[in-house]
Amino acid sequence: MFVSKDSCRNEIRAAIEQLTERCLHSAAKWAGEQLVGIEQDPSNFTPSNTRFQRGSSSIRRRFSTTNNESISTPQPSVGFSQAATPLPVDDEAIDCDLYRLAKSYFNCREYRRASHVLRDQMSKKSVFLRCYALYLAGEKRKEEEMIELEGSLGKSDAINRELVSLERELSALKRTGAIDSFGLYLYGVVLKEKGNETLARASLVESVNSYPWNWNAWSELQSLCTSIEILNSLNLSNHWMKEFFLASAYQELRMHTESLAKYEYLQGIFSFSNYIQAQTAKAQYSLREFDQVEIMFEGLLRNDPYRVEDMDLYSNVLYAKEACAALSYLAHKVFLTDKYRPESCCIIGNYYSLKGQHEKAVMYFRRALKLNKKYLSAWTLMGHEYVEMKNTPAAIDAYRRAVDINPCDYRAWYGLGQAYEMTGMPFYALHYFRKSIFFLPNDSRLWIAMAKCYQTEQIYMLEEAIKCYKRAVSCTDTEGIALNQLAKLHQKLGREEEAAVYFEKDLERMDSEGLEGPNMLEALVFLATHFKTHKKFEEAEVYCTRILDYSGPEKEKAKSLLRGIRMEKTGFPSMDMEHFPL
Repeated sequence: MFVSKDSCRNEIRAAIEQLTERCLHSAAKWAGEQLVGIEQDPSNFTPSNTRFQRGSSSIRRRFSTTNNESISTPQPSVGFSQAATPLPVDDEAIDCDLYRLAKSYFNCREYRRASHVLRDQMSKKSVFLRCYALYLAGEKRKEEEMIELEGSLGKSDAINRELVSLERELSALKRTGAIDSFGLYLYGVVLKEKGNETLARASLVESVNSYPWNWNAWSELQSLCTSIEILNSLNLSNHWMKEFFLASAYQELRMHTESLAKYEYLQGIFSFSNYIQAQTAKAQYSLREFDQVEIMFEGLLRNDPYRVEDMDLYSNVLYAKEACAALSYLAHKVFLTDKYRPESCCIIGNYYSLKGQHEKAVMYFRRALKLNKKYLSAWTLMGHEYVEMKNTPAAIDAYRRAVDINPCDYRAWYGLGQAYEMTGMPFYALHYFRKSIFFLPNDSRLWIAMAKCYQTEQIYMLEEAIKCYKRAVSCTDTEGIALNQLAKLHQKLGREEEAAVYFEKDLERMDSEGLEGPNMLEALVFLATHFKTHKKFEEAEVYCTRILDYSGPEKEKAKSLLRGIRMEKTGFPSMDMEHFPL
């Protein structure tokens, strides 16, 4: 079945009403953002309804998914092919007045009162809201217990005490067929919290197949897809919402090229979706295309100036580029917009970190975690700050908390490796670096870190270090550390030919980038000596001549090598005065 833009628009409008009616506010917000992201018919444009139109926002026009070439701008497609999914009709056997009262209590975060009001209502809609309110009441009490027992950032064994009764009730409803797609979504969440991931996936798949417009259900399902094998095993109906899910799932599985391709496809209808632009920026960030990411976030802020969501990632880019003025502006902007959002605290923490005020940075990261204890980035960034402060035990604790939240986060594993490396425990560090490489095998920094562990006195496995450095070179080591280390290791092992090859490659890289320094001088001296020893006098003279531009003992060595070359060429001693007796 072919789905047009108008069809998508009508589906989303109906979904927003149904999601809002069930107090699934974050899913309704997501749907609303996609609704205004659909390109309008130009014939319907008026000056008042074009505020989301961006002349240069199309990702296809500006960013490449696989290389540095610009992607040409194709004509946007006018629809998707999908299986028909009928919109559900809300059941009529519902006491509207009681339901409205329960919704009012729910929106005021009085979850138990909302649940109590609907205790005798048996419609699917009322059952869902009652169970959902009870689930959130249990979550609220769990957070309170955690603070009471261990403090706002402490570890605790507190659990949601409503899970057992909810699982019992929802499973009974599922067996009798008295449960709708929203109930299946909640059942999947409960099963996930109880650790039954297989049944949770099955329930969530059934939910999204019967009602694909609930982004909350897709997000929960994505969190259970920890490998591509699990993702491919899902039996999902062919609906355009599935494309959003796959794009996001590919990104979490670090399949960034595939993710970008999906988002480019979705732009055929959702040409002006801020969500798609933000997700594309995330993928480009993972590919370390910081210049492109900065441009995309600047565009997002122009169109949505009070946006805080995802801006913490933008602050990471500005931090990496050491753009202190831009980061300061962003920190002030989010502070004035909503200073008690976890993202705002994280951005301000990044600002203080860049300024070298690590204690203040930690204070803001801790504040972010008080607002959201499962905020992964804050745990990882706080670990980095503790590393800078030489507080290794605190850094290790922060990284471990990050790993507990997301065992697939390579940054936390890498941080643990660095922390143990600082404490002089290379075997532990090696273990954690291996973990990080498992989740991000194409990052040269991780391979270099592991190679350095192999070079320590405790381990001293130089052949393994060489293998790691070779992998780093194949992963595009932009800093050139791997080439230099490969040359030195081969030199140490007496492999002069291999060392010469890597010194030449490193020298070629430095020449192309216009770099100078001790590494260049070291390479020139080695190559000059090596080629003289092997009677390749022309090459040796070239390197010696370059060394003469430097001062110090290397210059004298180059002069000595040139004298030796001339003597061997002519067969006579050099005519320097030092060769004549007095």
